[in-house]
Amino acid sequence: MAWGTMAVRDQRVRFVVRASQGKESFSALCEEFDISRPTGYLWAGRYEQQGVAGIEEQSRRPHHSPERTPQEIEQQVVELRRQRPDWGARKLQVLLERQGTRLATRTVHRILVHHGLVREEDSHAPAPQRFEREAPNQLWQMDFKSPKGWDAPVGPLSVLDDHSRYLIALEQTGCTQSEAVRERLEEAFGECGVPEEMLMDHGTPWWNAQAPSGWTGLTVWLMKQGIGCRFGRYRHPQTQGKVERFHGALEMARRRRGLPPGPERQRWLDEFRQEYNHLRPHEALGGQTPARVWHPSARRYDPHPPQWQYPNGAEVQRLGANGQLKLQGRWWQVSGALAGEAVQVVRVEDRALVYYCQSLIREIDLAEQRSTAVEHWSQPSNCKGCGGNAV
Repeated sequence: MAWGTMAVRDQRVRFVVRASQGKESFSALCEEFDISRPTGYLWAGRYEQQGVAGIEEQSRRPHHSPERTPQEIEQQVVELRRQRPDWGARKLQVLLERQGTRLATRTVHRILVHHGLVREEDSHAPAPQRFEREAPNQLWQMDFKSPKGWDAPVGPLSVLDDHSRYLIALEQTGCTQSEAVRERLEEAFGECGVPEEMLMDHGTPWWNAQAPSGWTGLTVWLMKQGIGCRFGRYRHPQTQGKVERFHGALEMARRRRGLPPGPERQRWLDEFRQEYNHLRPHEALGGQTPARVWHPSARRYDPHPPQWQYPNGAEVQRLGANGQLKLQGRWWQVSGALAGEAVQVVRVEDRALVYYCQSLIREIDLAEQRSTAVEHWSQPSNCKGCGGNAV
């Protein structure tokens, strides 16, 4: 059996499933999902031909670059930089113009980056895509800081609200074990409520690189609380830009203020969290503090949540002891972390989409005998049809 993994935007899956059922006006469906009819037909056609893989985000990189700077001009830029290594793109652009070569400043900078002539401390390029959720507690970002300078196997665990930058938690757990993280999250949920979604990287303990699905016991526990689990794209740390920038501020404080001995370190982190939330003005918030913008979530934490309720009439099956699903007389591996759990199966012609709670986790192509894990990347959410439970 062939299997792979992919990442898609949830609204595209919901759109093609509902479009394939033919129960609604195509125009009305496109309007609900805030897309044009040509885009809707494009998604539906790609899904019919390729399944979920066909509606992944397509690369917009051109196949060729007719306007690429000639190699001899690139070499001219490189030589000038090596002659004057302390000059940036703006100064070099002026010098090039004096020599009869007209280039935009951004083109000069691109050439320098391409040839490895821009140091990290010299680069201040903005993130290629900036976004934030519309309200507090729609998305929390979670990550461990680097252990450098903390005299521990791992740095503090940080949980940050995407909209307000409010620091939900800052804890020196000393390890990345699931039990330690879950204990801190239970305290945070009890104090701050439960978010709609959480964004993490592909690290321990919320991701298992050895499992086809990636799910761990911690992510399953989060999903049982009705939390959508999102993961940053591989090699794209800007997806978690807010918590990364917070870690930069924390590192600066560590270097300039110094850390107390181990037993006093958590008190230092608590005081820093208080200062960060209530005293430190934030430029992205118009000079306000995160505490002025954030408020607790109305969704309360339930240590013993009831079983997830799938839509009436949905096809629901319970996975086997090793996380398998039986379809058309054969077993398909879904996720060992979901062993014994109830999942929803949505059939679209020869394909079966498998949902756990509100998350699409696997596509099974019965005709091609192929099973594909679906990974949820974090994306800006502006679709009118993205909310709610599974299809």
